[in-house]
Amino acid sequence: MRRYVVTGTDTGIGKTIFAAGLAGYLGARCWKPVQAGLDEESDSEVVARLSGLGAGHIIPERYRLKTPCSPHQAAAIDGVSIDARQLELPSVDGALVVEGAGGVLVPLSPTLLYADVFADWRLPVILVARTTLGTINHSLLSIEALRRRSIPLHGIVFAGDGNAASESAICSIGNVTHLGRLPWLDDLNPMTLRTAFSAGIRTDLL
Repeated sequence: MRRYVVTGTDTGIGKTIFAAGLAGYLGARCWKPVQAGLDEESDSEVVARLSGLGAGHIIPERYRLKTPCSPHQAAAIDGVSIDARQLELPSVDGALVVEGAGGVLVPLSPTLLYADVFADWRLPVILVARTTLGTINHSLLSIEALRRRSIPLHGIVFAGDGNAASESAICSIGNVTHLGRLPWLDDLNPMTLRTAFSAGIRTDLL
């Protein structure tokens, strides 16, 4: 039974797109525990659409917060307290993809980070990183934060144009498995994502 947490080195880097591709490949149930920002298509809705699996594979969020900002701030604006006890992993048959929010150390409350929840879950994490300037620092800091908490790191996936030097440095210095790269897709739909995922991701390692 394959179960993964997908997190990123930052926000807006393609984490949700990769999660959709992974879910589609595995035929997995998908869960984003905390959604901050409801004015546009939610991440769960994006995954349902791009994975080709549909809404039936989506597990409802535990917290749906209105403002598109850090979950701890969005919760405060909504007058909600995010409780770690409400973030226990759902029981499902078969594969599961869980998507975090932003990066590894994103706060869910003044005293709770996403990394704390990852440590409790004990699921293997796939880290999604951009390939542009700054990615080496962001990626290595994220890897260090995960390892300090003994969170199992399955590997790293890159999103964007290829950058062999940066990708190699991150994997070598961080001692992390390179799981492949997803390019930016001008025409993003279930078929193009499926094709790019099959071509760019080491599915033999999933």
